Order: sequence, then C-alpha cells, then structure tokens
Amino acid sequence: MDDIVRQAIAKWPHVPDCYGWLGLDARGRWYMRDDRVQAAGPFPQARGALLEHAALIAFITRNYEADARGCWFFQNGPQRVYVELEAAPFVWRVAEGFAVSAHTGAPARVQCCLTDEAGRVYLQTDIGFGLVHTLDMALVGDAVEQGLWLPQAVAAAELPARFGYVRSPWAQAASTGAGQA
Repeated sequence: MDDIVRQAIAKWPHVPDCYGWLGLDARGRWYMRDDRVQAAGPFPQARGALLEHAALIAFITRNYEADARGCWFFQNGPQRVYVELEAAPFVWRVAEGFAVSAHTGAPARVQCCLTDEAGRVYLQTDIGFGLVHTLDMALVGDAVEQGLWLPQAVAAAELPARFGYVRSPWAQAASTGAGQA
C-alpha cells in the first residue's frame, strides 16, 4: 500500500466504503461503473468504462488487496472501493518457461492447477487464486503436457467458497444491509 494512502487512512479513518463502482474482468482489465452503468445491471453484464490511464491503473494495482471476508478492494486514500470480480481476484499471465505473474504485475509460484466445466483454467499460487488469461492457454497446455501442472476438475460455482473470495461485494453488502456509497 502506498504511504500516501496510509496517511489518508490515518487522517480520515471513517470514510464510508464504496461498492459497485469498480470491476475487474476475466482478462485483468479494470472498469469504472458509474450510477447509470450500475442501474443497467451487475458486473460483468454491465461493464462500464474501460480504464486506460496507465498511472491510475498502476495506483489501483499497488493498492489492491482483500479484507477478512474475502472481498477485494482498491484502497483509494481513506476509502475502500470494493471490486466486482468477473471470475477471480487475480488474472494470471503465463510467460515462456512457465513464469506466472498476476494482472497486477506480481510474480507468483504455482501450487495447483484447476479446470472448471467450461474449460477455464485457474491457478492457486503463493500470492492467491486466479484465472489464467485466455491468451496464455497454449502455454498452459505445454505445462500440462510436460507434467509440470496437473489439472484437477472443479465446479466454477465452488471456487469462491473454496478459495475464500467474494465475486460481488456489492451484492453481499446489499444482502446484509450494509450501506452503499
């Protein structure tokens, strides 16, 4: 977390959380979801505006983490901006030699490989759980053929509970009566 963010939290400790305004798609892209988009439906059916500003994306990824409930958020100064996840908290990129990194740029070491009923591939790593980017499926196939990764079948619906994450903090907050900023 950036020092400036820590300082803002200390200065303004009681800023309300923000739900529904930020989404992460299955390709590791961030979307800003204003009131109009939120009214149109849940993420990812109503995506919003694709964020393309490199400095903003870098700030979000440096300050991206999970709370104790498994809800992922971007700490924007003193305010937590909870993230709607299309698939999982991380989107993995696989490079030649099978090096794995998150959509945030963080390197990761693979602990297990899973496939769901739709053929999507997920990795549990030392830094967390995520979906493999679709462009990297050929490399995943090579890793499997070489016996480096041994895919285990899993139902997609079981993944959030099994790996401790919440795909829609907004829906969870609404169901528990928490305020939405």
